[in-house]
Amino acid sequence: MTPFAFSEVPLSTLAQGLVGSEILRISAEITALKREGREICNLTVGDFSPAEFRIPKALENAITQALADGQTNYPPSDGTIELRRAVVKFYEEELGLSYPLESTLIAGGSRPIIYAAYAAVVDPGDKVVYPTPSWNNNHYTYLMRANACEIVVGPDENFLPTAELLRPHIRDARLLAVCTPLNPTGTVMSRDEVEAIARLVVEENERRAKSGERALFLLWDQVYWTLTFGENKHYAPPQLVPECAQWTIFVDGISKAFAATGLRVGWTVAPPHVTSRMRDIIGHIGAWAPRAEQMATAKFLGQKDEIATYHDTMKRELQLRLDLLHDGIEAMRQEGLPVRAFSPQGAIYLSAQFNLIGRNGITTNDQIRHILLEEAGFAVVPFQAFGLKKEDGWFRLSVGAVSPADIRAALPRVREAIVGRVL
Repeated sequence: MTPFAFSEVPLSTLAQGLVGSEILRISAEITALKREGREICNLTVGDFSPAEFRIPKALENAITQALADGQTNYPPSDGTIELRRAVVKFYEEELGLSYPLESTLIAGGSRPIIYAAYAAVVDPGDKVVYPTPSWNNNHYTYLMRANACEIVVGPDENFLPTAELLRPHIRDARLLAVCTPLNPTGTVMSRDEVEAIARLVVEENERRAKSGERALFLLWDQVYWTLTFGENKHYAPPQLVPECAQWTIFVDGISKAFAATGLRVGWTVAPPHVTSRMRDIIGHIGAWAPRAEQMATAKFLGQKDEIATYHDTMKRELQLRLDLLHDGIEAMRQEGLPVRAFSPQGAIYLSAQFNLIGRNGITTNDQIRHILLEEAGFAVVPFQAFGLKKEDGWFRLSVGAVSPADIRAALPRVREAIVGRVL
């Protein structure tokens, strides 16, 4: 049979202008090296290897039972009533937040929730404010044909926006997008800063109410909120400033909290008039969470002892890996090598700087990434993949898919590669 011949014809301007995933491009390189038999410590994926982090056994058993019970047909467009009730109860018990059932919406992971939130409140030409580095806000803003207002944050700000940094930019904004604990940096926003940002949103909306302007919404991505370490603690704006609830759209789900990325169960808790529109948007694209997983998650969210036991083990294992990376990089810094790392604060990420810019002709983070990958089998993601434009050697290290042994074996190779570039 003769193969079809295809010629490229112009596609939509949206398709032509969309930038693909940098992380997926890097992943393809790693796959090719593994095929060659290379030993790779893969710190690129914001995922969990089941060999290292299984989902909770109680959740797994509940899914099996739901499938056995025939829970395989379409779920309701806003999610099963059981899971929506469970989310309301979970927020009330764990965060002290009381919401009506109409505020909840279930979707096939957190990504459809983010997309639907953008689509529900942002029009073409609207201004969206978000920090860089941050995960995919640049792409969602582009998909909405909105105007991006990027607030560059760095190590001096703990890689998180402050109310004072945001204040000059929100007066004509439609959406403010914040994530804590932050992907990609693993840093956690302080209580004082959460409160200050919440008050900023309330004050701005009170001003707009008097002038008849459209509201400013706050997209609060807290999908990593159960994963904090040491004295770091997560706070949500409505906990500290209750009036902020009427403009806050939560992004949440089980993917990170329970190492359940492939189960595709996410949710929002938001003002009911927002969730009703988000429901219809998600309904048109069919981005529903599978019914069996919804039924199982509803059951599991009510098992507080099971959750606590699981998190004790999960957080201990995550911190072990993060500490190994942090301590290894800091040991190199103590030797005088141009590296540093933030202490673990939250999520599954560590921020590390390999400051080789300007040495031996190195001018980009991508060159540093290639050196670490090819010479040390150490796979990391530059902050450029998260919207940051400055070439300053900062990278995301993700620990959900590696073992402690992988990290211990890789660190001497990293040291050797860096020494070879600076001496």
